[in-house]
Amino acid sequence: MSDYPSVYRIKQKFARSQLGDLEAAVEQAVDRLFPPGQQSPAPGSTIGITVGSRGITNIVPILTSIVAQLKSRELQPFLFACMGSHGRGEPEGQKEILESLGITPESIGAPVSCSGEVRLLGHTTKGIQGLPVYCAEEALSSDGVIVVNRIKAHTSFSGTYESGMMKMMAVGMGRAKGASMVHSLGVGRIADAIPAIAGVILERVPVVGGIAIVENEYEETALIEGIPKAELWEREKELLILSKSYMPKLPVKHMDLCIVKEMGKNYSGTGMDTNIIGRLRIQGIPEPEEPFIQYLGVLDLSEPSHGNATGIGLADYTTKRLVSKIDRQATYLNCMTSGLVVRAAVPMTFETDEELMKNALSILRLAEPSSLKLAIIHNTLHLDEMWVSEALWREIQDDPKIELVEGPVRIQFGDEGQLQL
Repeated sequence: MSDYPSVYRIKQKFARSQLGDLEAAVEQAVDRLFPPGQQSPAPGSTIGITVGSRGITNIVPILTSIVAQLKSRELQPFLFACMGSHGRGEPEGQKEILESLGITPESIGAPVSCSGEVRLLGHTTKGIQGLPVYCAEEALSSDGVIVVNRIKAHTSFSGTYESGMMKMMAVGMGRAKGASMVHSLGVGRIADAIPAIAGVILERVPVVGGIAIVENEYEETALIEGIPKAELWEREKELLILSKSYMPKLPVKHMDLCIVKEMGKNYSGTGMDTNIIGRLRIQGIPEPEEPFIQYLGVLDLSEPSHGNATGIGLADYTTKRLVSKIDRQATYLNCMTSGLVVRAAVPMTFETDEELMKNALSILRLAEPSSLKLAIIHNTLHLDEMWVSEALWREIQDDPKIELVEGPVRIQFGDEGQLQL
Protein backbone atom coordinates (compact mmCIF):
# COMPACT_ATOMS: atom_id res chain seq x y z
CA MET A 1 0.00 0.00 0.00
CA SER A 2 1.79 3.15 -1.21
CA ASP A 3 -0.79 5.76 -0.23
CA TYR A 4 -0.94 7.13 3.31
CA PRO A 5 -4.21 7.75 5.16
CA SER A 6 -5.52 11.11 6.30
CA VAL A 7 -4.92 11.82 9.98
CA TYR A 8 -6.55 14.04 12.59
CA ARG A 9 -4.88 15.75 15.53
CA ILE A 10 -6.98 15.20 18.63
CA LYS A 11 -6.83 16.23 22.26
CA GLN A 12 -7.95 14.02 25.14
CA LYS A 13 -9.48 15.92 28.05
CA PHE A 14 -8.56 14.45 31.44
CA ALA A 15 -9.81 15.36 34.92
CA ARG A 16 -6.54 17.16 35.80
CA SER A 17 -6.34 17.06 39.57
CA GLN A 18 -3.44 19.43 40.24
CA LEU A 19 -1.50 20.55 43.30
CA GLY A 20 -1.72 24.24 44.10
CA ASP A 21 1.12 25.47 46.32
CA LEU A 22 4.07 23.08 46.02
CA GLU A 23 6.16 24.67 48.77
CA ALA A 24 3.24 24.63 51.20
CA ALA A 25 2.58 20.97 50.40
CA VAL A 26 6.24 20.11 51.08
CA GLU A 27 6.16 22.04 54.35
CA GLN A 28 3.09 20.07 55.46
CA ALA A 29 4.76 16.82 54.38
CA VAL A 30 7.89 17.55 56.42
CA ASP A 31 5.75 18.63 59.39
CA ARG A 32 4.12 15.19 59.37
CA LEU A 33 7.54 13.53 59.61
CA PHE A 34 9.01 16.04 62.06
CA PRO A 35 6.07 17.55 64.01
CA PRO A 36 6.87 21.05 65.30
CA GLY A 37 7.95 21.04 68.93
CA GLN A 38 9.18 17.45 69.07
CA GLN A 39 12.56 16.82 70.69
CA SER A 40 13.90 14.34 68.13
CA PRO A 41 15.98 14.38 66.01
CA ALA A 42 18.42 16.68 67.73
CA PRO A 43 19.75 19.79 65.97
CA GLY A 44 22.67 18.90 63.72
CA SER A 45 21.35 15.41 62.93
CA THR A 46 22.07 14.16 59.41
CA ILE A 47 19.03 13.28 57.29
CA GLY A 48 19.51 11.24 54.13
CA ILE A 49 17.02 11.78 51.30
CA THR A 50 16.65 9.12 48.62
CA VAL A 51 16.88 10.21 45.00
CA GLY A 52 16.24 7.96 42.02
CA SER A 53 16.74 8.04 38.28
CA ARG A 54 13.14 8.60 37.15
CA GLY A 55 12.06 11.82 35.47
CA ILE A 56 9.67 13.02 38.16
CA THR A 57 7.99 16.34 37.40
CA ASN A 58 9.08 19.15 39.74
CA ILE A 59 11.65 16.88 41.38
CA VAL A 60 14.20 19.72 41.71
CA PRO A 61 11.83 22.18 43.47
CA ILE A 62 10.44 19.33 45.59
CA LEU A 63 13.88 18.25 46.77
CA THR A 64 15.00 21.86 47.20
CA SER A 65 11.96 22.57 49.39
CA ILE A 66 12.52 19.43 51.47
CA VAL A 67 16.14 20.45 52.05
CA ALA A 68 15.13 24.00 52.98
CA GLN A 69 12.52 22.72 55.45
CA LEU A 70 15.02 20.40 57.10
CA LYS A 71 17.62 23.14 57.34
CA SER A 72 15.05 25.42 58.98
CA ARG A 73 14.79 22.75 61.71
CA GLU A 74 18.60 22.89 62.17
CA LEU A 75 19.08 19.50 60.57
CA GLN A 76 21.76 18.54 58.03
CA PRO A 77 20.13 17.06 54.92
CA PHE A 78 21.93 15.31 52.08
CA LEU A 79 20.81 13.32 49.04
CA PHE A 80 22.03 9.84 48.18
CA ALA A 81 21.55 7.99 44.90
CA CYS A 82 19.15 5.04 45.00
CA MET A 83 18.72 3.82 41.45
CA GLY A 84 19.55 0.13 41.38
CA SER A 85 21.64 -0.67 38.30
CA HIS A 86 20.84 2.54 36.42
CA GLY A 87 23.79 4.70 35.46
CA ARG A 88 25.65 1.46 34.67
CA GLY A 89 25.58 0.79 38.41
CA GLU A 90 28.58 3.12 38.75
CA PRO A 91 29.00 6.35 40.77
CA GLU A 92 29.91 8.40 37.70
CA GLY A 93 26.93 7.07 35.77
CA GLN A 94 24.61 7.89 38.67
CA LYS A 95 26.04 11.39 38.84
CA GLU A 96 25.45 11.88 35.10
CA ILE A 97 21.82 10.83 35.40
CA LEU A 98 21.15 13.10 38.36
CA GLU A 99 22.81 16.02 36.61
CA SER A 100 20.63 15.41 33.54
CA LEU A 101 17.61 15.72 35.84
CA GLY A 102 18.94 19.00 37.22
CA ILE A 103 19.89 17.46 40.57
CA THR A 104 23.23 18.83 41.75
CA PRO A 105 24.51 20.08 45.12
CA GLU A 106 24.25 23.64 43.78
CA SER A 107 20.64 23.33 42.57
CA ILE A 108 19.39 21.46 45.65
CA GLY A 109 21.40 23.23 48.32
CA ALA A 110 22.74 20.04 49.88
CA PRO A 111 25.44 17.41 49.24
CA VAL A 112 24.61 14.64 46.75
CA SER A 113 26.27 11.28 47.33
CA CYS A 114 26.68 8.84 44.41
CA SER A 115 28.20 5.56 45.43
CA GLY A 116 28.01 1.83 44.87
CA GLU A 117 28.62 1.13 48.54
CA VAL A 118 26.10 -1.18 50.20
CA ARG A 119 25.99 -3.28 53.35
CA LEU A 120 24.35 -6.65 53.87
CA LEU A 121 21.75 -6.15 56.62
CA GLY A 122 20.63 -9.76 56.92
CA HIS A 123 17.95 -11.87 55.28
CA THR A 124 14.18 -11.72 54.93
CA THR A 125 12.08 -13.67 57.43
CA LYS A 126 8.56 -12.83 56.24
CA GLY A 127 6.91 -13.52 52.89
CA ILE A 128 9.73 -14.81 50.69
CA GLN A 129 12.25 -15.97 53.29
CA GLY A 130 16.02 -16.02 53.09
CA LEU A 131 16.56 -13.18 50.62
CA PRO A 132 19.71 -11.11 51.27
CA VAL A 133 18.91 -7.48 52.05
CA TYR A 134 21.38 -4.82 50.90
CA CYS A 135 21.25 -1.15 51.84
CA ALA A 136 23.14 1.95 50.76
CA GLU A 137 25.92 2.74 53.22
CA GLU A 138 24.85 6.40 53.43
CA ALA A 139 21.44 5.41 54.83
CA LEU A 140 23.01 3.42 57.62
CA SER A 141 25.45 6.17 58.59
CA SER A 142 22.77 8.87 58.79
CA ASP A 143 20.62 9.79 61.79
CA GLY A 144 17.43 9.53 59.73
CA VAL A 145 16.23 8.68 56.22
CA ILE A 146 13.36 10.14 54.21
CA VAL A 147 12.24 7.96 51.30
CA VAL A 148 11.13 10.21 48.44
CA ASN A 149 9.53 8.70 45.36
CA ARG A 150 6.65 8.89 42.92
CA ILE A 151 3.95 6.24 43.32
CA LYS A 152 2.64 4.71 40.11
CA ALA A 153 1.93 1.44 38.31
CA HIS A 154 4.97 -0.66 37.45
CA THR A 155 5.70 -1.67 33.87
CA SER A 156 6.63 -5.32 34.51
CA PHE A 157 4.48 -6.59 37.36
CA SER A 158 1.37 -5.80 39.38
CA GLY A 159 0.99 -6.08 43.12
CA THR A 160 0.04 -4.36 46.34
CA TYR A 161 3.21 -2.27 46.07
CA GLU A 162 4.58 -1.36 42.64
CA SER A 163 6.69 1.72 41.88
CA GLY A 164 6.87 3.75 45.07
CA MET A 165 8.51 4.00 48.45
CA MET A 166 8.62 0.26 49.18
CA LYS A 167 10.33 -0.43 45.86
CA MET A 168 12.73 2.46 46.47
CA MET A 169 13.79 0.76 49.71
CA ALA A 170 13.84 -2.80 48.36
CA VAL A 171 15.54 -2.14 45.00
CA GLY A 172 16.82 1.43 44.77
CA MET A 173 18.56 1.51 48.16
CA GLY A 174 20.11 -1.87 47.41
CA ARG A 175 21.82 -0.31 44.39
CA ALA A 176 23.28 -2.57 41.69
CA LYS A 177 23.87 -5.50 44.03
CA GLY A 178 20.41 -5.39 45.57
CA ALA A 179 18.66 -4.74 42.26
CA SER A 180 20.44 -7.67 40.62
CA MET A 181 19.38 -9.99 43.44
CA VAL A 182 15.72 -8.89 43.28
CA HIS A 183 15.48 -9.17 39.50
CA SER A 184 17.17 -12.59 39.55
CA LEU A 185 14.02 -13.89 41.26
CA GLY A 186 12.02 -13.40 38.07
CA VAL A 187 9.14 -11.03 37.49
CA GLY A 188 6.62 -13.43 38.99
CA ARG A 189 8.19 -13.11 42.45
CA ILE A 190 9.15 -9.42 42.58
CA ALA A 191 5.76 -8.28 43.88
CA ASP A 192 6.25 -10.52 46.94
CA ALA A 193 9.94 -9.76 47.35
CA ILE A 194 9.46 -5.99 47.61
CA PRO A 195 7.49 -5.93 50.90
CA ALA A 196 9.68 -8.70 52.36
CA ILE A 197 12.87 -6.69 51.73
CA ALA A 198 11.32 -3.33 52.60
CA GLY A 199 10.23 -4.80 55.94
CA VAL A 200 13.85 -5.52 56.88
CA ILE A 201 14.91 -2.03 55.77
CA LEU A 202 12.23 -0.47 57.96
CA GLU A 203 13.34 -2.57 60.94
CA ARG A 204 17.08 -1.94 60.67
CA VAL A 205 17.54 1.43 58.95
CA PRO A 206 16.64 4.77 60.63
CA VAL A 207 13.78 5.49 58.21
CA VAL A 208 11.69 8.40 59.49
CA GLY A 209 9.02 8.00 56.81
CA GLY A 210 8.36 8.86 53.22
CA ILE A 211 7.33 11.76 51.04
CA ALA A 212 5.07 10.42 48.31
CA ILE A 213 4.45 12.09 44.96
CA VAL A 214 1.47 11.32 42.72
CA GLU A 215 1.14 12.77 39.21
CA ASN A 216 -1.95 13.31 37.09
CA GLU A 217 -2.63 12.39 33.45
CA TYR A 218 -0.63 15.41 32.25
CA GLU A 219 2.46 14.42 34.28
CA GLU A 220 1.75 17.32 36.64
CA THR A 221 2.18 17.06 40.39
CA ALA A 222 -1.21 16.15 41.84
CA LEU A 223 -0.18 15.30 45.41
CA ILE A 224 2.78 15.54 47.79
CA GLU A 225 2.26 13.83 51.10
CA GLY A 226 4.41 13.09 54.13
CA ILE A 227 3.83 9.61 55.54
CA PRO A 228 5.28 8.65 58.93
CA LYS A 229 7.00 5.28 59.12
CA ALA A 230 4.12 3.57 60.95
CA GLU A 231 1.65 4.53 58.19
CA LEU A 232 3.76 3.65 55.15
CA TRP A 233 2.36 0.17 54.51
CA GLU A 234 -1.29 1.17 54.38
CA ARG A 235 -1.00 4.61 52.83
CA GLU A 236 1.17 3.53 49.89
CA LYS A 237 -1.48 0.93 48.93
CA GLU A 238 -4.12 3.67 48.86
CA LEU A 239 -1.97 6.06 46.85
CA LEU A 240 -1.18 3.39 44.24
CA ILE A 241 -4.92 2.99 43.61
CA LEU A 242 -5.24 6.78 43.29
CA SER A 243 -2.28 6.96 40.92
CA LYS A 244 -3.72 4.26 38.66
CA SER A 245 -6.97 6.21 38.42
CA TYR A 246 -4.96 9.15 37.03
CA MET A 247 -3.06 7.09 34.44
CA PRO A 248 -3.60 8.35 30.86
CA LYS A 249 -4.75 5.87 28.22
CA LEU A 250 -5.00 5.55 24.48
CA PRO A 251 -8.49 6.54 23.27
CA VAL A 252 -9.17 3.07 21.77
CA LYS A 253 -8.43 -0.49 22.84
CA HIS A 254 -7.61 -1.97 19.44
CA MET A 255 -5.54 -0.65 16.54
CA ASP A 256 -3.53 -1.89 13.58
CA LEU A 257 -0.49 0.30 14.02
CA CYS A 258 0.87 2.66 16.67
CA ILE A 259 3.85 4.91 15.95
CA VAL A 260 5.74 6.20 19.00
CA LYS A 261 7.79 9.21 17.94
CA GLU A 262 10.18 8.98 20.90
CA MET A 263 10.89 6.42 23.62
CA GLY A 264 13.12 6.90 26.64
CA LYS A 265 13.87 6.39 30.33
CA ASN A 266 12.43 9.83 31.08
CA TYR A 267 9.04 8.56 29.89
CA SER A 268 9.08 5.10 31.44
CA GLY A 269 11.49 2.68 33.05
CA THR A 270 10.86 0.46 30.02
CA GLY A 271 11.24 3.29 27.50
CA MET A 272 7.60 2.82 26.55
CA ASP A 273 5.05 2.23 29.30
CA THR A 274 3.82 -1.36 29.04
CA ASN A 275 0.51 -0.35 30.61
CA ILE A 276 -0.09 2.01 27.68
CA ILE A 277 1.01 -0.19 24.79
CA GLY A 278 -0.30 -3.48 26.19
CA ARG A 279 2.98 -5.36 25.77
CA LEU A 280 5.11 -7.07 28.39
CA ARG A 281 7.31 -9.50 26.43
CA ILE A 282 7.95 -11.58 29.55
CA GLN A 283 8.31 -15.30 28.96
CA GLY A 284 5.67 -17.32 30.81
CA ILE A 285 3.42 -14.35 31.51
CA PRO A 286 0.43 -13.73 29.21
CA GLU A 287 0.28 -10.46 27.32
CA PRO A 288 -2.53 -8.07 28.35
CA GLU A 289 -5.73 -8.55 26.33
CA GLU A 290 -6.15 -4.78 26.03
CA PRO A 291 -5.00 -2.51 24.64
CA PHE A 292 -4.14 -4.59 21.58
CA ILE A 293 -1.75 -3.06 19.04
CA GLN A 294 -1.01 -5.33 16.10
CA TYR A 295 2.23 -3.59 15.13
CA LEU A 296 4.27 -1.01 17.03
CA GLY A 297 6.96 1.26 15.58
CA VAL A 298 9.27 3.61 17.47
CA LEU A 299 11.21 6.37 15.72
CA ASP A 300 13.70 7.91 18.14
CA LEU A 301 15.39 7.72 21.54
CA SER A 302 15.25 10.66 23.95
CA GLU A 303 18.41 12.55 24.90
CA PRO A 304 17.84 12.14 28.69
CA SER A 305 18.04 8.35 28.22
CA HIS A 306 21.82 8.65 27.65
CA GLY A 307 21.65 5.80 25.15
CA ASN A 308 19.73 3.43 27.43
CA ALA A 309 17.22 1.91 25.00
CA THR A 310 15.67 -0.57 27.42
CA GLY A 311 12.26 -1.43 25.97
CA ILE A 312 13.27 -1.25 22.31
CA GLY A 313 12.40 -4.95 22.17
CA LEU A 314 8.76 -4.09 22.84
CA ALA A 315 8.53 -2.65 19.32
CA ASP A 316 8.22 -4.41 15.98
CA TYR A 317 9.93 -1.70 13.91
CA THR A 318 12.45 1.05 14.51
CA THR A 319 14.79 3.40 12.64
CA LYS A 320 18.50 3.61 11.97
CA ARG A 321 18.40 7.01 13.74
CA LEU A 322 17.31 5.41 16.99
CA VAL A 323 19.65 2.42 16.75
CA SER A 324 22.66 4.71 16.22
CA LYS A 325 21.99 6.28 19.64
CA ILE A 326 21.94 3.02 21.62
CA ASP A 327 24.52 2.61 24.38
CA ARG A 328 24.72 -1.17 24.42
CA GLN A 329 26.48 -1.35 27.79
CA ALA A 330 23.81 0.71 29.57
CA THR A 331 20.95 -1.05 27.79
CA TYR A 332 22.29 -4.55 28.31
CA LEU A 333 23.10 -3.96 31.99
CA ASN A 334 19.58 -2.66 32.62
CA CYS A 335 17.94 -5.62 30.85
CA MET A 336 20.28 -8.26 32.29
CA THR A 337 19.66 -6.91 35.78
CA SER A 338 15.91 -7.26 35.30
CA GLY A 339 16.31 -10.60 33.53
CA LEU A 340 14.10 -9.33 30.70
CA VAL A 341 16.74 -9.54 27.98
CA VAL A 342 14.25 -9.58 25.09
CA ARG A 343 13.49 -5.94 25.88
CA ALA A 344 16.97 -5.08 24.59
CA ALA A 345 16.43 -6.91 21.28
CA VAL A 346 16.56 -4.53 18.32
CA PRO A 347 13.54 -5.00 16.01
CA MET A 348 13.33 -4.59 12.23
CA THR A 349 15.35 -1.45 11.49
CA PHE A 350 14.63 0.90 8.58
CA GLU A 351 16.70 3.76 7.18
CA THR A 352 14.03 6.42 7.72
CA ASP A 353 10.62 7.06 9.27
CA GLU A 354 9.12 6.89 5.78
CA GLU A 355 10.65 3.47 5.10
CA LEU A 356 9.32 2.23 8.42
CA MET A 357 5.80 3.46 7.67
CA LYS A 358 5.84 2.11 4.12
CA ASN A 359 6.89 -1.36 5.24
CA ALA A 360 4.53 -1.43 8.22
CA LEU A 361 1.58 -0.66 5.94
CA SER A 362 2.77 -3.24 3.42
CA ILE A 363 2.82 -5.95 6.09
CA LEU A 364 -0.73 -5.06 7.18
CA ARG A 365 -1.96 -5.69 3.61
CA LEU A 366 -4.99 -3.40 3.91
CA ALA A 367 -7.07 -2.93 0.78
CA GLU A 368 -7.84 0.75 1.49
CA PRO A 369 -5.79 3.38 3.39
CA SER A 370 -9.03 4.67 4.93
CA SER A 371 -9.52 1.40 6.84
CA LEU A 372 -6.20 1.69 8.72
CA LYS A 373 -6.56 2.07 12.50
CA LEU A 374 -3.46 4.14 13.27
CA ALA A 375 -2.31 6.34 16.16
CA ILE A 376 0.84 8.45 16.18
CA ILE A 377 1.85 9.49 19.70
CA HIS A 378 4.73 11.64 20.98
CA ASN A 379 5.63 9.12 23.71
CA THR A 380 3.75 6.89 26.15
CA LEU A 381 3.72 9.47 28.94
CA HIS A 382 2.10 12.43 27.20
CA LEU A 383 -1.16 11.22 25.69
CA ASP A 384 -3.23 14.38 25.82
CA GLU A 385 -2.53 15.09 22.12
CA MET A 386 -1.93 12.66 19.25
CA TRP A 387 -2.68 11.97 15.61
CA VAL A 388 -5.22 9.32 14.63
CA SER A 389 -6.27 7.95 11.26
CA GLU A 390 -9.69 8.45 9.73
CA ALA A 391 -10.85 4.99 10.82
CA LEU A 392 -9.98 5.72 14.47
CA TRP A 393 -11.43 9.22 14.27
CA ARG A 394 -14.77 7.77 13.19
CA GLU A 395 -14.65 5.47 16.21
CA ILE A 396 -14.04 8.20 18.80
CA GLN A 397 -15.49 11.40 17.32
CA ASP A 398 -18.64 11.29 19.49
CA ASP A 399 -16.70 10.89 22.74
CA PRO A 400 -17.19 14.11 24.79
CA LYS A 401 -13.66 13.73 26.18
CA ILE A 402 -12.16 13.96 22.69
CA GLU A 403 -11.60 17.30 20.95
CA LEU A 404 -10.63 17.73 17.29
CA VAL A 405 -7.69 20.11 16.99
CA GLU A 406 -6.77 19.80 13.32
CA GLY A 407 -7.47 17.70 10.27
CA PRO A 408 -7.84 15.87 8.13
CA VAL A 409 -4.30 16.24 6.79
CA ARG A 410 -2.08 13.90 4.81
CA ILE A 411 0.90 12.19 6.41
CA GLN A 412 4.05 13.74 4.94
CA PHE A 413 7.78 13.16 5.22
CA GLY A 414 10.74 15.54 4.82
CA ASP A 415 13.60 15.28 2.33
CA GLU A 416 15.44 12.89 4.67
CA GLY A 417 12.37 10.74 5.23
CA GLN A 418 11.54 12.14 8.67
CA LEU A 419 7.89 12.22 9.73
CA GLN A 420 6.48 15.77 9.47
CA LEU A 421 3.78 15.65 12.17
